Amino acid sequence: MQHASSLNNYCMVIILICIITFFSTLVGGLFALRFKDKLHLILGFSAGAVIGVVFFDLLPEALSMGSSHYGADKITFIAALGFLSYMILDRLAVLHSHEHENPSGIKSKLGAGSLSIHSFLDGIAIGWAFQISTTIGIAIAIAVVAHDFSDGINTVSVVLKDKNNSRAAFKWLLVDAIAPVIGVITALFIKLPQSSFAIVLAVFSGFLLYIGASDLLPESQSQYPKLWTTILTIVGASILYFVTKL
Repeated sequence: MQHASSLNNYCMVIILICIITFFSTLVGGLFALRFKDKLHLILGFSAGAVIGVVFFDLLPEALSMGSSHYGADKITFIAALGFLSYMILDRLAVLHSHEHENPSGIKSKLGAGSLSIHSFLDGIAIGWAFQISTTIGIAIAIAVVAHDFSDGINTVSVVLKDKNNSRAAFKWLLVDAIAPVIGVITALFIKLPQSSFAIVLAVFSGFLLYIGASDLLPESQSQYPKLWTTILTIVGASILYFVTKL
């Protein structure tokens, strides 16, 4: 009887976390849509947040998880491969868009897709943390929920920058919001070796670093006074730093 009660409590905690992660991402994206006339300011914040996710969350976690299987040089090499691979995809998308009168929005799909997969991996991290202990699971969940708001902003920003289409941005926002929920559920049934997860994190570190440093950051500076966008970039990175330290 006590075991059944503990299982029910565990399920309730998981369901509650799924709901919170969904709405945290959704609210962040709706915020970006509501103030899309301030897009360059939002892009400045998003650039800092995305870069902060890489340096303060994904890459350190990849190095930590892979420490017993790979050297730091191999993890950073894989992250670099991710960066360069995304650059090639991005350049191919630009060439493809130039061949058509109406750009297909491939860049926005690549960017929003990568951010959504990052959110899925966040959900995986929550699910696997709960496999270790409920306390660790809740701690990881709090950190993920705290930066899900920024994830929603980043996803909407990437789509608006490329397509300037609120409907497309909202569709990708829904994908990003449901991604961590799917990740949590998936992790309850699948156990990925820690060494493999480190590789995945390293690859997406490279992907998101390219999105933040080579795409969002230059765009945020292109048509708006550099002082405010620079300040918001620093704010975005700072918030992610403190969130990851939770």
